[in-house]
Amino acid sequence: MSKKPKYWNTAKRYLSKKDKTMSFLIEKYKSPSETVLTSRKDVFYSLCKSIIGQQISVAAANSVFLKFKKKCSNKITAKSVVKLSSIQLKSCGLSRQKVKGIKSLAEQILDKSFNPKLISKMSDEQAIIYLSQLRQIGRWSAEMILLFTYNRSNIWPVQDIGLLRAISKNYKKKYLPPDSYVSFLQKKFSPYCSVATWYLWRSIDPEPIQY
Repeated sequence: MSKKPKYWNTAKRYLSKKDKTMSFLIEKYKSPSETVLTSRKDVFYSLCKSIIGQQISVAAANSVFLKFKKKCSNKITAKSVVKLSSIQLKSCGLSRQKVKGIKSLAEQILDKSFNPKLISKMSDEQAIIYLSQLRQIGRWSAEMILLFTYNRSNIWPVQDIGLLRAISKNYKKKYLPPDSYVSFLQKKFSPYCSVATWYLWRSIDPEPIQY
């Protein structure tokens, strides 16, 4: 894992000044060993984890991922994945669609039809569109990759159930919160929506999220 993003402390000061609720959350989750947004800087690993975790519980996803990692001899790379058969991947607990998604991803990495290095030169929206062209990767998954792997500072994943629940809880809104209010907060928290998202997630989940 890498260190926290360079913008993190600046973002905390900015958000604390802009919003009382955010100021409260930032103070509440402060500690000597403050857990913050970190990154593996390994987009293939993160994309595999994202595909595996779709539409199943966190506990189930962790169980499947550990089996998948073991099948890869603890080295999750495109080269190790392409050597595995569909039957081997299915034996980890992966659905047929997820197997196809992971195998397709590995092949595209190896034949360079998907080049993660290009993403650093793209805007957030360009990167989301580029990532969404991959099999089994939609907008939400692409946003998680930009947030956790590339540590982009201004990601506001409006399709994320956890974020919407946290907004409802902390800002005394019904669930689901109105789209107009979610957009209002996005404007208020920009250019540090990623940090706001992180603290809102922490308010409903004691375990920090990692990809």
